[in-house]
Amino acid sequence: MAPSRESSVKQSEAESSKTSFKTKINAKAELILQSRKHANDIFDVLEYLQSEKQKEVIFAINTCQKIFCSLLERGELYVGQLPSEEEIVEGNHGADEKYRIFIRHRYHNCVELLLESIGHEVFQVKEAALCTLMKFAAAEGQHPLQKQDWSENYNFPLELIKAIVRCLLSEREDMALLISRFQEFLEMDDVRYYVMSSIRDSINKVIEKNKQAVMPVYQNNAFTLLTNITLPSKNTDITNFLIKQESKHEDWKAAKLKEQKRAFELMWLTFLKYKLPGSMYKKVLVILHESILPQMSDPTLMIDFLSAAYEVGGAVSLLALNGLFVLIHEHNLDYPDFYKKLYNLLDPSVFHVKYRARFFHLANIFLSSSHLPVYLVAAFIKRLSRLSLTAPPTALLIVLPFICNLIRRHPSCRVLIHRPSAADEPCNDPYVMDEEDPAECHALESSLWEIKTLQNHYHPDVAKAAKVINQPLSEMEEDISKQLELSTFELMEQDLKSQSQSVPLEFDPATALLKSAREVLGVHFCLE
Repeated sequence: MAPSRESSVKQSEAESSKTSFKTKINAKAELILQSRKHANDIFDVLEYLQSEKQKEVIFAINTCQKIFCSLLERGELYVGQLPSEEEIVEGNHGADEKYRIFIRHRYHNCVELLLESIGHEVFQVKEAALCTLMKFAAAEGQHPLQKQDWSENYNFPLELIKAIVRCLLSEREDMALLISRFQEFLEMDDVRYYVMSSIRDSINKVIEKNKQAVMPVYQNNAFTLLTNITLPSKNTDITNFLIKQESKHEDWKAAKLKEQKRAFELMWLTFLKYKLPGSMYKKVLVILHESILPQMSDPTLMIDFLSAAYEVGGAVSLLALNGLFVLIHEHNLDYPDFYKKLYNLLDPSVFHVKYRARFFHLANIFLSSSHLPVYLVAAFIKRLSRLSLTAPPTALLIVLPFICNLIRRHPSCRVLIHRPSAADEPCNDPYVMDEEDPAECHALESSLWEIKTLQNHYHPDVAKAAKVINQPLSEMEEDISKQLELSTFELMEQDLKSQSQSVPLEFDPATALLKSAREVLGVHFCLE
């Protein structure tokens, strides 16, 4: 359908209005930059930053960038401790100085409005405001607004970066999308260094102000920003700066990997010292061993956080194992009662959590040492055997080879298989399942009757795996890596694709699960 005459007229009027606005604001920008007589026109440009029309705001942001970057480059902003505007009227300032003070105040007004725009409802406005503020940061670095004293921060605009970080770490709004846009600037070594110190200051102030209460939105924004920070691998890689320092470059902390690592470490320790939302513990622990610990100057400082996480229980404790593994094996950390706590992590839920594969992979490594006492290994074997009675088939195909591997590594535990008295008194198992101390659970006095029971399991693969202990175990361990990620769906797929090698000519009636036709399952499946 062809557009009506009325809609065409409206579209034409809108385009004309848009063109008129662009022409008007461009003309004002040109006048401001051409002559100081038109300095007051800056108020009109700043007013457009508060427009209700998205396109006008974006165009005004770009115009402000053009105006103030040019004025900074030309040195037309007041440098030093800025007098108030009242002091301009009352004081004895020359015309040139009054103009510079006036422009500096308008620049501050512009920065404040751009910081507010980071909280705008439209992403394109947020993005334009963020990019313009970073342009201002670069311009301030080249043309400082404070007299240089070669302090620790040199001529880096730290206050502006702190203000940007405060806006990104919003307490009310999810800023993940804008933070991902900010990642481009985090690749610059000096920006990264000062952002890390700014995050640390912000977290301390905001959380303490809220009496250390959990702040899900704020802490999620902080976590998103933290995880977007990656350090270079060596000192020679630190070459990408937003602001080039003319002299004393070798003394600048932002140019040293050691100082970058220290700032990274303090930032994460500050974030983790406060109570986090429940789901965030898992997010942190998932990336801790790969993305955080290797970039810290002293990873052992994470022991308090990991110890606390290890005490939480459930999936959080399982995930804490990764970090503890790094500290124990790579940094020689002595962790008291580690194996006792690992033993107590073994409960029915371990077979159903999302991180089951990771847990068994790490448990396999921790139990690989030949120097472990036999009572300890026997306790793990027996506890896993008892838990296997109620475990799903996918878990059993991991646990049964895992138990056999432990027996292969520690031959003294073979007594659990070959105990003649166990057949005579199957009901009097001395093993105490509820005992938290593996040294007191009497596992070595027990037997693996649970594995014998599983030899009659309904799933043929499980029954086959359980029957391995009927024969002398080979010295070579079984590779369980392929089974770690096995899902129920994949197990069913394997069964459906497998082809039977022989066809049974006789049928033995069911004697247990499907025995009675009066049972729920028997109604449908009993073949008597």
